[in-house]
Amino acid sequence: MNRETEKEARAQTGAGPQITDLRLRVPGMEDSALVSLRANATRLITEGNAKQKVAAGELLPVVEAEILARKELKKANAPAKAPRAKKAKVVKEEAEDSAEAAE
Repeated sequence: MNRETEKEARAQTGAGPQITDLRLRVPGMEDSALVSLRANATRLITEGNAKQKVAAGELLPVVEAEILARKELKKANAPAKAPRAKKAKVVKEEAEDSAEAAE
């Protein structure tokens, strides 16, 4: 839809623009979007106007909780690592014994 079509649709239905609460959209966001959102919310808490500070303060705990939950889920679903196999040590005496046997 272009802007003119949207304006006509709003005029016909009498509906205004819809405001979506970002807290409801957080679970569906990609990891990279959550990281960006957290950075922006953190910045707005310190540099934004009063309205932005309040909104960012309400959003930041939700975003951080989602990031932490995803991190823990990834950690829980990661396959267990097998212990590293130790390299066999060649004992110097064994090497000398095999050298003598070869002669």
